[in-house]
Amino acid sequence: MARIAGVDIPRDKAVVVALTYIFGIGRATSADIVREADVNPQTRIIDLTEAELSRIRQQVGRCQVEGDLRRVVQTNIARLREIGSYRGLRHRIGLPVRGQRTRTNARTRKGPRRTVGIRKRVIKRG
Repeated sequence: MARIAGVDIPRDKAVVVALTYIFGIGRATSADIVREADVNPQTRIIDLTEAELSRIRQQVGRCQVEGDLRRVVQTNIARLREIGSYRGLRHRIGLPVRGQRTRTNARTRKGPRRTVGIRKRVIKRG
């Protein structure tokens, strides 16, 4: 496996697809990186030369990815919580932030269902 930006990327995938395994790089950014590095997008990672890999690493180095990007996202969320914005409150209580409905669905954000147990009626015989 090749390591780029601290991430092991799969060897058997095309360069454009393999770069999307790095947090912060999607298909469009990946295509831009490959074009700037002057590498064929259909080339598999295993077939890249060391020179091509170093050019790709250099281009990825210009982007904000992985740990730095995760830190920025977390500080943005912390700022929203701190100022007490609506989005910050939604983050704090673990509900969907972007306006999705919560009456049904939203299970990913709300967590597993907390159902109220049904009590059996006790019949008094006298």
